[in-house]
Amino acid sequence: MTSASKETRQQVETLLAKDAYAVSLGITVIDAAPGAVRVGMTVRADHLNFLDWAHGGVIFALADTAFGLASNSHDTVSVGIDAHMAYLSGVREADVIEARASEISRTRRKAVYRIDVTRPSDAAAIAAFTGTVYVTEQALKDVVAS
Repeated sequence: MTSASKETRQQVETLLAKDAYAVSLGITVIDAAPGAVRVGMTVRADHLNFLDWAHGGVIFALADTAFGLASNSHDTVSVGIDAHMAYLSGVREADVIEARASEISRTRRKAVYRIDVTRPSDAAAIAAFTGTVYVTEQALKDVVAS
């Protein structure tokens, strides 16, 4: 891992620690680099819907967390302005799932990300998420320090 990736991972872990909802879901950082983040979680009983499948909101929250962390892995605050997710396969209790975010395009004001949610045990594609952020002029260090 490069020193830039180590710094980015520390920054991403700091951001995640400030996200009480993501922490309550058990989301953890697996890897991070500028514009790219991989997070994971184990599906628990309290994540299940009335059909005993992982609630769609839990899967969305995992993808959205990867999206937010990847888009804020640079020096400025970025805020989501659009997100779309297609559900491809179901998830059960005790399944380990991961979301891998990658930056597709970044300009001075907007950035687009693709997030793939998978189940590593069988390489199943669980969901495909795309999101767009508005890149502000606010320094991320000012937010992280507060």
